[in-house]
Amino acid sequence: MPHAGPMDFQALILCGPGSSLNTFTSRPEEYPKCLIQVANRPMVFYAIDFCRRSGVANITLITPPLSYPPLRAALDQNPYLTSFYSLSVSVVAPKALAMTMGTAELLRLPEVQRCINTNFLLLPCEIICEIPGESILEAWMSTQCVVSDSDDSKGVRHPSPPTKSYFSRPLEARSGGISVYYQTDNREESIQEEATDFVAIAPLKQDEVPIVPSPKGPLLPRFNLSKLLMSMPMDTIKEKMKQDNSLLIRHSLIQNCARVRILTTFRDAHIYVFPYWVKDLLHYQSRLKSISEDLVGNWAKSEWQEGLGDKLGLTMIFNQETPSEQEPTSPPRSPTGAPVKKVINLRDMSTTRARSRSESQPGNLFQTAATELPHMLAYVHRGSVPFIRRVDNTGILLSTSLFLAKLPSIEEVGCKAASPLAHAHKVAYPEGVASPSTVTKKDCLLGENVIVESAAVIKESVIGANCHIASSARIVRCVLMEGVDVESRAQLTVCVIGRHAHIGRESVLKGCEVQDANVISKETIARDEKFMVSETLFV
Repeated sequence: MPHAGPMDFQALILCGPGSSLNTFTSRPEEYPKCLIQVANRPMVFYAIDFCRRSGVANITLITPPLSYPPLRAALDQNPYLTSFYSLSVSVVAPKALAMTMGTAELLRLPEVQRCINTNFLLLPCEIICEIPGESILEAWMSTQCVVSDSDDSKGVRHPSPPTKSYFSRPLEARSGGISVYYQTDNREESIQEEATDFVAIAPLKQDEVPIVPSPKGPLLPRFNLSKLLMSMPMDTIKEKMKQDNSLLIRHSLIQNCARVRILTTFRDAHIYVFPYWVKDLLHYQSRLKSISEDLVGNWAKSEWQEGLGDKLGLTMIFNQETPSEQEPTSPPRSPTGAPVKKVINLRDMSTTRARSRSESQPGNLFQTAATELPHMLAYVHRGSVPFIRRVDNTGILLSTSLFLAKLPSIEEVGCKAASPLAHAHKVAYPEGVASPSTVTKKDCLLGENVIVESAAVIKESVIGANCHIASSARIVRCVLMEGVDVESRAQLTVCVIGRHAHIGRESVLKGCEVQDANVISKETIARDEKFMVSETLFV
């Protein structure tokens, strides 16, 4: 777990705005995106649980004012969200937060600025991550974290905000950041329409890689860390390639980074570990609109693209020294406001990190850092285990829910062997399943108070709480959210059905989406359609 002290983290979870999954979020004042059910749990549950497992107890949800009432009610009443007994989750709903606002603009709002008081973990409500979060935070602390040695009477350091702007601190006292990426292809739950990013990375230098001794003696690298050089959506790259009829790469990238690896099947998880000074950067740099492209993308390119940092105002602020006429007369202060004796670089104190000869010599502690930006690193997760996914469209919602339904339950394998994403039971209310009926427990999840009548067939599906499946109905590879009513002899295949929807008898739906509270008339036959309330004839 992360250590106590000045490296304490807080977590900011962005619960909107956003337009994805609009089939089920047409009324965000009643049912925002962050409450959409993924494997019978509210989506935001997974983000909060990830923070809890990472050892981060200070969690703030940021949501538009329109969505504040249902989100606050869910935190107080939903059994999954109230299961975090000792975890206090606060909600901030800035008045000026619009549904189309960029993430960097969102973090610039006064209400959000006031709630950031230390280094922070930024993540979206749509992330589902099985990776131990403490490994990501430890990677940041091992490679990026720098703190000040304070003079406080008892030597106790607190993560309180600095008395002056973080930019007035020496460059060597500023920490860098980490962005997390995951592989999208060659996975059981991969889908064709999942977005990817164009990511360029380079290996860290020998003296920059955290290492640990192996059982047999030699040192081994620790964490899947690389230096981030470029990050942007593949859609943007494709548009540029269409305009230029080729993929243009700057010479400076190759000149400055001899070993560059281009990734096109990976995706930005939108999990970022940021030092406190990023709060000030976002406050002063109004041209930054999004975190992923404008902040992280340009920060990465500023590493090798000469002049970009100056153009964006990044390098100027990072490297600018306090003018002599503005130098403070009092001694420099630490983040706690206590006088600073000296700057301590935790990376150079580490016993698990190799050092160059120049670093080991006195007087060379920050020899190269004085003219460089703090690094933006990439935590690249390869493979499908542990599980990590952003659920931001219906196809991913379906595939992820079906994947989670296959995880062995705690009841089957015990707490220690079960995945942190596993449910307590595969069938929460077995008394509701009539006999004879077919429910394949190994790949199904049935929520509380689900009624399954005789001769019904349910395979590889997730059925939400309070659903009713009538006799002879057939459900294969589907997700039914809470309160859905399926009449007799209806057939659903690869469908996602919204809350309290009604499927008429003998209907046959394949690859369809049905909006909340929609009524599908009897004997309806449809394939790959969206059923919205405004387009449906009620019978």
